[in-house]
Amino acid sequence: MSNRLSYEASPYLRQHGDNPVDWYPWGEDAFDKAQREDKPIFLSIGYSTCHWCHVMAHESFENPEVARLINEGFVPVKVDREERPDIDNVYMRACQAMTGSGGWPLTIVMTPDKKPFFAATYIPRESRFGMEGIMELLPRLREIWARRRREALGLSDRITAELQRTSQSTPGEELDEATLKMAYEQLVGCFDSEHGGFGSAPKFPTAHNLLFLLRYWKRSGSKRALDMVERTLQSMRRGGVYDHIGFGFHRYSTDSQWLVPHFEKMLYDQAMLAMAYIEAYQATGKRDCGKTAREIFTYVLRDMTSPDGGFFSAEDADSEGIEGKFYLWTREDILQALGDGEADCLAQVFDITEDGNYAEEASGKKSGANILHLKKPLDEIAADLNLSQQDLQAHLEALRQKLFASRERRVHPMKDDKILTDWNGLMIAALAKGAQAFDEPEYAEAAHSAADFILGNMRKPDGRLWHRYRDGQAGVQTNLEDYAFLVWGLIELYEAIFDTRHLEVALELTNDMLRHFWDEDGGGLYLTPDDGESLFVRNKEIYDGAIPSGNSVAMLNLLRLGRITANSDLEEKAVKIGNAFSGSVKQSPSAHTQLMVSLDFAIGPCYEVVIAGKAQSEDTKAMVNALRTRFLPNKVMLLNPSEQKSPEIVKLAEFTRNQSRVGNKATAYVCLNYTCKLPTTDINKMLEFLNVR
Repeated sequence: MSNRLSYEASPYLRQHGDNPVDWYPWGEDAFDKAQREDKPIFLSIGYSTCHWCHVMAHESFENPEVARLINEGFVPVKVDREERPDIDNVYMRACQAMTGSGGWPLTIVMTPDKKPFFAATYIPRESRFGMEGIMELLPRLREIWARRRREALGLSDRITAELQRTSQSTPGEELDEATLKMAYEQLVGCFDSEHGGFGSAPKFPTAHNLLFLLRYWKRSGSKRALDMVERTLQSMRRGGVYDHIGFGFHRYSTDSQWLVPHFEKMLYDQAMLAMAYIEAYQATGKRDCGKTAREIFTYVLRDMTSPDGGFFSAEDADSEGIEGKFYLWTREDILQALGDGEADCLAQVFDITEDGNYAEEASGKKSGANILHLKKPLDEIAADLNLSQQDLQAHLEALRQKLFASRERRVHPMKDDKILTDWNGLMIAALAKGAQAFDEPEYAEAAHSAADFILGNMRKPDGRLWHRYRDGQAGVQTNLEDYAFLVWGLIELYEAIFDTRHLEVALELTNDMLRHFWDEDGGGLYLTPDDGESLFVRNKEIYDGAIPSGNSVAMLNLLRLGRITANSDLEEKAVKIGNAFSGSVKQSPSAHTQLMVSLDFAIGPCYEVVIAGKAQSEDTKAMVNALRTRFLPNKVMLLNPSEQKSPEIVKLAEFTRNQSRVGNKATAYVCLNYTCKLPTTDINKMLEFLNVR
């Protein structure tokens, strides 16, 4: 038996295609049926790699009796939050307003005109431990709709009015350096000095916190800020939240020590964390940071890249119906893969025991399975084993490859192979940054290939974007993040390979973004376009959650493009984004750390650097690489290739027209806060202008 979801492109929706629940995808067919039959909508929102979404599906949506109750009293609608972040954003806000919390799976019961009057997250099939079960809940909600509808409609109207009120930005005084300091102090206040990260369990990577702290260290010289970054990155890399065998990070840690993860792997986490490790490597020169970033890219290019060049979205936490099964190791597993001697060495390094360190979810008892993690830094382990760190690392790499080959024979978790414009933009940005920092052409080629795929397959004839691509088809309304994140990637890609076409497209997409998402009255950018589907509220988002907000990223893009092209109008738009949200941001700047990254650039000092020289000459490459290997976050860099009679960059940045080589040598033109230095052919002098000591 199958339902309408069997024909959808989304892997998450297809997972529910054989449920006895008579699911509809989001669309007019469902709402027309609800109006015609006078039934409320039962809306369920989740995503393909969500563990508790799978649990609720198995317990309830695959159960014939639950399905009967849903089908008789409601019109059931399923939404993939990754395909429709606009719908998810609106109803998650409703859930938070009604219950004080949120998460996935998200369950909403609403009127046929899309206004919610009930919200919850995971609901068990039967009532337990004070949680009402869905078998009891559904008849109660049906009775409310039949006999107490005025009460339900009154609640939905109040929630709608409140969300419409809070969806407006809160303008206030201009954000300034004091805001940056407050964000830093708030992060200090919630920093876990023992294990790194912020707050207690569950603990999320939140890479943009680290990107901000690196900039705050650069600005203030605060050793504490840099220590917080290093402690967090080291602890995550050593913990079970990192996949030590196949590389890449799991989504978050269920404990404060980064030991036990939720095992799904998300593309956006790989991108954001790669950028954090790259920038930490540039700031500190520590090889472990660079090694971790490279390993993340190894995972993404091996397992998360389509043959056409785009990047897949995620890998599931579960395999064979068990969370984490693919990633766990018993002592016997290790012995079979390695033999006695090598197994003993690996056990000492990764803390593998007979009892295991992973508790089964149902019983809470140790399962004999181990999550591989480093209890101590490698140099300390090497000393314990009377080995040099270099020898230990070489030996561990040989053992890792054996375990990887063994693990490859297991049943793999499901891969969500849809390609999303926004998440691909983040990975393009990360790879382009890696290409620069490591002088690695492979990363630039991968970023270039992904950008070509998106622009060739997910851009409409009128130049606007689609959000999702799968099975040879692009579709789904775009959101702000699609534009902001892709433009971020294109700017980084320009600085990696100096192809002006990427800047041209970045400017074209920015103009489209401003045309269709900009709030002319209050400033800032809406999540949805002006000609998109109308929901009961049109939100503007500034909170930087698991991924940064579109407004935060767009602000930095506008500042960078404004400096690259000497277009002050773009910079003024960036200022208006900060002003639009300043009232709410000033209350908790640490919840807006990607915005703080943008604010740090806006306040300055920031630099424009033009390198005039032959693109492939050694002196030009040396000058460019001197910039790329340093941590210089608040700069834009352009190349004026002297071998071209009419350089394309001049069309976009007129001020570069007369910036040419001096004495037939590669020459740097450095400007600081609207003031230009004399051109120099000396790399050390260039770095001095940039305050690099």
